[in-house]
Amino acid sequence: MTARNLWQALAGRAYLRTAWPWRGVAYLGTGVVSGAVALVGGLVLVAFSAVLVGLPLLLLGVVALAPAERRRLRIADDEPAVDPHRTPPEPGITAWARTRVRERATWREFGYSLLHATVLWPLDLLALAAGLGVPLAMTAAPLQLAADGGHEARVAKLWLVTGYPAAFASAVAGLLLLALFLYPLGAFAAARAALARALLAPREAELRTRIGEVTRSRARLVAAFEAERRRIERDLHDGAQQRLVALTMSLGLARLDAPPGGPLAERLAAAHDQAGKALTELRELVHGIHPQVLSDYGLAAALADAADRSGVPVDTDVELPRLERPVETAAYFAVSEALANAGKHSDASRVRLTARHTGDLLTVEIHDDGIGGADPERGTGLTGLADRLAVLDGTLAITSPPGGPTVLRLEIPCRTGTHPCA
Repeated sequence: MTARNLWQALAGRAYLRTAWPWRGVAYLGTGVVSGAVALVGGLVLVAFSAVLVGLPLLLLGVVALAPAERRRLRIADDEPAVDPHRTPPEPGITAWARTRVRERATWREFGYSLLHATVLWPLDLLALAAGLGVPLAMTAAPLQLAADGGHEARVAKLWLVTGYPAAFASAVAGLLLLALFLYPLGAFAAARAALARALLAPREAELRTRIGEVTRSRARLVAAFEAERRRIERDLHDGAQQRLVALTMSLGLARLDAPPGGPLAERLAAAHDQAGKALTELRELVHGIHPQVLSDYGLAAALADAADRSGVPVDTDVELPRLERPVETAAYFAVSEALANAGKHSDASRVRLTARHTGDLLTVEIHDDGIGGADPERGTGLTGLADRLAVLDGTLAITSPPGGPTVLRLEIPCRTGTHPCA
């Protein structure tokens, strides 16, 4: 198994043969730099606080440091640290500041910033000095001896080495000590990363809250889109379509009154035909926006209507109650698109459509006897179909070997967000 963080790497036997020991060193080294910068910046901001400017600036400093520390965490842990903050309810710096001040995550970041600037980076520096300084100084003993004339050299200012045999023995011992020290150094870096993640990443409860907010927001958007779709369909049906019907009837009556065979009769006939075609196109458009049969009689009747309109013969086996409107709409348009794809791409001679509702799950299967080979990556509309279902936590399963048959299985939970089926 490939290690995803320092803890997992330390548990493996090949730790020293991987990049993880040096990633731990890099994490501690960059921690020294960022901590020193945070300390200097914090002192400057505290100095400004004497004129009542430093407190807002201190908050801005925390805002700048925390994202940088979350990105730096990727050195020691491949799993990204998610931003724990919520989106402000409205634009503007005031709403942003009000939201940030009220969040626990902001104060955890503030505490981490203080800890990092005062305690953690000196510990990082001490760990690097102890874990790398002494072994590297021992390893460099031959070079130091040569620089001192080849007689004697004091390694790390701790002990005296005389002669090259002792210097090379010190170098070998330094390499062994370095390999040994990389383990506690990696463990310290892993603990530092775990502390940073605990303070800078969102807690599980916060993640659940955010997921709940996103789910409820998505449910509201789906309901709003569905209501807007029905409103447009109703306005076209009751407005423009009725006017076209009246225009067509008026042109028909005018044709009856016009002298037959004359130029006026020909123009009225042409206008009458054009109005009839426009009315037909408008009806198809209204049906494509939101079919009236779906609103009036539900998904079962709408699927039967879609099967009748299909260019490929469709055998239907549909037993469904009335479901919630967004579910019915998503299922209807997904099936309509699947039937259109079967006619355009599969060379199918027949399609079988099955739909059932069991418990809280709507299941629809479209089976065709075409050539198969349907692949969402080839842009046959299957990706868009899957995206349409995903809005309601639905799934699309495709079985389409070359030569056929093709089976599409649609599953949609019969609830939008937390709302049960109607």
